[in-house]
Amino acid sequence: MLTPGQAGDCPQFVTVLNKIRVPGPVGRPRTRPAAVAADKAYSSKANRSHLRRRRITAVIPEKNDQQANRKRKGQAGGRPVGFDPQLYRQRNTVERCFQKIKTWRGLATRYDKTPESYEAGLHLRGSIMWLKLLTSTT
Repeated sequence: MLTPGQAGDCPQFVTVLNKIRVPGPVGRPRTRPAAVAADKAYSSKANRSHLRRRRITAVIPEKNDQQANRKRKGQAGGRPVGFDPQLYRQRNTVERCFQKIKTWRGLATRYDKTPESYEAGLHLRGSIMWLKLLTSTT
């Protein structure tokens, strides 16, 4: 999902999640992953309830202000959100991939004027990363 550079990621959460296809060994790809790991920016009531409705485990840490608000309400604030730190550590793989993509200055700073040319740059960078992986000697 390509959005303007200044747009926030959180409003696109449900749209991106609905486009996910998890391939399996046979059959059609699954549209419901077992878990979704995201950073604190995605910790919203709407995102968590969407994941709960689809029976997807949310691995999203709670924001400090949300936690303080819940505690301030006492028992009426509800239970703390579930959080699995072991699953959350796997987000590092995604963050490192974004870091490799952004080593191209044009992609990091969004110099391209049109979404099509920016997306073409993303495809080109992804292809180069894949080719490097195929030709690595380690």
